[in-house]
Amino acid sequence: MVKRKAKVDVSHCVACGVCQKQCPRGAISIFRGCYSVVDMAKCVGCGICAKACPADTISIETVEVSNDK
Repeated sequence: MVKRKAKVDVSHCVACGVCQKQCPRGAISIFRGCYSVVDMAKCVGCGICAKACPADTISIETVEVSNDK
């Protein structure tokens, strides 16, 4: 199955927290004050975080997701 998911370019992320505040699913957290991390299980690929990111480090990509339970 193919789904859209957010991906953070951690080399350019400034850990400002804007994406975390904007995510309606609570799928983004800040790792040790350094960069944003996306919980792929929660992310629905809506793109709100990518639009809100002031550093333009988040993209929405198509990824292959396993249906295994």
